[in-house]
Amino acid sequence: MKTLTIALAALLMAGCANQRFDLRASDTPPAQTQTHSFWVSGVGQSKVEDAAKVCGQASKVARIEMQQTAGNVLVGAVTLGIYTPREMRITCVR
Repeated sequence: MKTLTIALAALLMAGCANQRFDLRASDTPPAQTQTHSFWVSGVGQSKVEDAAKVCGQASKVARIEMQQTAGNVLVGAVTLGIYTPREMRITCVR
């Protein structure tokens, strides 16, 4: 049981990823948080979001993040990579 717990913890920690693009300093919470669905580990797929539209104009975009959380990794592991969600957040300047 101990080995299984350690292996599961290592799997969850190893798979997390975060890409963040800081365009301006901002301490505001994200204006939009969305989960994007990818199939077959996202091979050959892309998602496009218009951050300028979310924030009202391009000069108000502060940060764009794409993250694969431990929960997303777990869902991908349970579905054997068939469904692999990722979270996207857009933060705007007030």
